[in-house]
Amino acid sequence: MLDPTLLRNAPEQVAAALARRGVILDTSALRALDARRKTLQSELEAARNARNEVSREIGLARKRGADTGDLQAAASALGDRIKEMEAALAAVLEAWEEWTVALPNMPLESVPDGTSGADNVVLRHWGTPPGFSFPARDHVDIGEALGILDFAAGARLAGARFVVLRGMGARLERALIQFMLDLHTSQHGYSEISPPFLANRQSLFGTGQLPKFEEDLFALRDDPYYLIPTAEVPLTNLLRGDIIDTQPQRFCAYTPCFRREAGAYGRDTRGMIRQHQFDKVELVQIVAPEDSAAALETLTGHAEQVLQGLELPYRVVALCAGDLGFSAAKTYDLEVWLPGQNQYREISSCSNFGSFQARRLQLRYRNSEGKPQLVHTLNGSALAVGRTLVALLENHQREDGRVAIPVALRPYLGGVDVLGG
Repeated sequence: MLDPTLLRNAPEQVAAALARRGVILDTSALRALDARRKTLQSELEAARNARNEVSREIGLARKRGADTGDLQAAASALGDRIKEMEAALAAVLEAWEEWTVALPNMPLESVPDGTSGADNVVLRHWGTPPGFSFPARDHVDIGEALGILDFAAGARLAGARFVVLRGMGARLERALIQFMLDLHTSQHGYSEISPPFLANRQSLFGTGQLPKFEEDLFALRDDPYYLIPTAEVPLTNLLRGDIIDTQPQRFCAYTPCFRREAGAYGRDTRGMIRQHQFDKVELVQIVAPEDSAAALETLTGHAEQVLQGLELPYRVVALCAGDLGFSAAKTYDLEVWLPGQNQYREISSCSNFGSFQARRLQLRYRNSEGKPQLVHTLNGSALAVGRTLVALLENHQREDGRVAIPVALRPYLGGVDVLGG
């Protein structure tokens, strides 16, 4: 949520920032709504003061034994007027709330200009895409030939965009999760959390999924819960409403994630790239405002180390203003090379949200003067497990159909160095 003080006092500044994202803010309408709020609040305060004065006069008149009929009628009229103004003010405040919670975060000045993914800026590459002496196959062909990916069973059990992992496929998924968690907890200072896979509406509002993205969530029919779309939701909400003393806070968690992919109809229907249920290891940092810029670089580096350990070529991309997620002020995407598609594809987004989520969460810390101040929140996938499995199969495939296991992952597979015998 944007700073309401900034919205009221400098709406043109907010409008200019949001325009970089392609969002038009009607500053005239915003100013008119806020002026209406101020007028109603002033009139309401005057009416309440007048009613208090009439009540005082009624008390004095009764002490004198004087008739209070006219005063009581005036008090009743003022009471009716106050109720009308209270209702009008509540309607204005509700309209303000509905309007402002729908506004995305403002991009930082360091975010590149642009309107779509075509304007994103590649910052650096790591590793070299493999040069095969044979036609590269995609993960579907590789996994089905090895008997570790069963898309037909996934469709039979649940429907489209689901998969069953069998044997070494399931074991490989578990190994990837354990490798990521061990790396982040033992080397990067994250505290591992095992959160609920359901979240309430307040939690999803806090991180920005609600109300804007409700159509992409799976909701329980008769209960006020949603399946989490990412562990960002429970991890960031762990300290909701708190005033914390220590900085920074680092949390990580493995969870399954659930998304309708409502806006992705017809995209990536083959394989595991875009599914309704997928696994992720998520990182969340909660830091003081002055530390968030450096924290984003650090968090991104933590995600990069997973790819480097798995010997997967990738690139780091700075998203342009028009391609940022709703809550993000700045985002780096990690895009891994997929030989089966002959292109780089996103495997992690690492974002700095500034105080946008913290304001919704009322999550604060005490600054050097002991005063409560909003924290900054960050999160990143480190990594999306399914896409990591896809990248591993495709980048480490061999001509004979087998798949080499990176050295860093072998201890988690009992020393297995190749899939397929």
